[in-house]
Amino acid sequence: MIPRGFIQDLLARVDIVDVIGRYVALKKAGQNYIGLCPFHGEKTPSFTVSPSKQFFHCFGCGAHGSAIGFLMDHRGLAYTEAIRELAQQAGMQVPEDTGSDREGAARVRGLTEALQRASDYYRRKLRDAPVAIEYLKRRGLTGPTAARFALGYAPDAWQSLREAFDTYEDPRLVEAGLVIVGDEGKRYDRFRGRIMFPIRNRRGAVIGFGARVLDGGEPKYLNSPETPVFHKGQELYGLFEAQEAIRRRQRVIVCEGYMDVIQLAQAGFEECVAALGTAITAQHVGALLRLTDQVIFAFDGDAAGRKAARRALEATLPVIADMKRASFVLLPEGEDPDSLVRSGGAAAFEDQLARAMPLSRWFVASLADGKDLEQAEDRASLVAQAKPLLVAMPPAALRMQLIRELAEAARTPPGDLESLFGLKPWRRLPEARRPSSPPRHTAEVEDLKARILQHLIAYPELAREFNAHIAAEFAGAEQPIDRQIAEVWRTATLVGSTSPGALVEALADSEFAEAYRRIAGRDLLLEGDASGAREDLRAGFAALELRRVENELAELVREPLTPESKERIRELSERRVRLKEMPRQTGAT
Repeated sequence: MIPRGFIQDLLARVDIVDVIGRYVALKKAGQNYIGLCPFHGEKTPSFTVSPSKQFFHCFGCGAHGSAIGFLMDHRGLAYTEAIRELAQQAGMQVPEDTGSDREGAARVRGLTEALQRASDYYRRKLRDAPVAIEYLKRRGLTGPTAARFALGYAPDAWQSLREAFDTYEDPRLVEAGLVIVGDEGKRYDRFRGRIMFPIRNRRGAVIGFGARVLDGGEPKYLNSPETPVFHKGQELYGLFEAQEAIRRRQRVIVCEGYMDVIQLAQAGFEECVAALGTAITAQHVGALLRLTDQVIFAFDGDAAGRKAARRALEATLPVIADMKRASFVLLPEGEDPDSLVRSGGAAAFEDQLARAMPLSRWFVASLADGKDLEQAEDRASLVAQAKPLLVAMPPAALRMQLIRELAEAARTPPGDLESLFGLKPWRRLPEARRPSSPPRHTAEVEDLKARILQHLIAYPELAREFNAHIAAEFAGAEQPIDRQIAEVWRTATLVGSTSPGALVEALADSEFAEAYRRIAGRDLLLEGDASGAREDLRAGFAALELRRVENELAELVREPLTPESKERIRELSERRVRLKEMPRQTGAT
């Protein structure tokens, strides 16, 4: 494991402008630098790099992060690989706490080497398997297409991989998911008598396999199990092969199966990917939206396809930005992309894409499916189903538009829906003001806390100045916003971060890591300095304390008075007066 302290020193040593400038042409624009985003096609620069905050953010596609995050996204590097490359650029030697990091890297290399060797073996065996070749021909695939996707064949034998490895007892075979150990310790190949589809990560390394049976056996498709290098919820089939076409065509098509991806690529739709035997996740969609502005989900028209489309909608809403586009198309009943292209050619599939429904319409249409919106009960059901989806979205223009679409379908004013859902559109928080009255409503309190979190991320050096305030208000708190403030405060105090980029990187393992990155990216263009944030924090903490004081006073006056309670009321009343005057006194100093 690479020490956190070293990562902070590394980020303090490097200049994110120099790091990104190796790959992106940047031009000075005020305090920041701008350029064309490398993660999506654009003609007007929306990619911004802040040298003071050591952070980048694209206001078009939403990509954001530190210098480490940029290398991970742009180069397809793993976390430790990005750190090592950055350290090499800075002339720093990466320390090791123990030998575990070296052992982990060697373990990963060993597994990918074993998987690559197995892939090469399966490809050789395909050439000697007429039955497998005939199957691929019946599916309409050509030799060049099979070669592009490195298709292979696993012989129908229990231990055929003995031919590919020096010893069948090699422990990597089991750990990589290639060999299974039975109850009595007997080893045998996981994949037998199947067409093999190598699954590659974005750097092209084989990390697993999908396999299809040739006859009517079950299961029809069999995937590699979860391993140290293969995580189904994070990878997409065909992304390595498609990523250049995705950038070139400025869109990605997401379908359901391996053969869909391959058949569509052969027909000219090279920008296709598929999930790996699991539902599309927000992590999948987020990765795709960093590559392009437009995602098209093209699923089968059966019940399974409709279910997949619903899950894709749920995965998309939390991560889509206002400048992005998502659309959905369900193919005719009984068709999938593979069969449609084979029967009708590329034109048939292109015709279906032209009918894709934008997310704004699909959102209501999919939720209203099977409902009679003339009935109040069904409209109520529609609203109930929409609530968790809208609550999960970032407060932006798209959410506002979806609320309006829902309001029209449900015959309910948009404001009533926002109140019902507990939503409040995000707005720039006001400057510090004298808390003449404490915040009484949840929305006001949330605004104050959001401002505190925003300032602590933008100016980590202020964390130590407000130790007592934060400890009193947020230590041991359970609400997400309270936990976020406490976590940012502890981390900033512990590591001594002086830039948002370094702070966010120190919080990379947090459950709220993506929220922190969004805040840092959203505020990249804000002008100002720590002094203004300091005054705003003082006013914010005073307002929160004033709220606590007045709440306690209200409780005390409802109870029978005792000498002790009278003294406490006197103390609180004096404190209330001082709190109301604090911002005015601060401004006079």
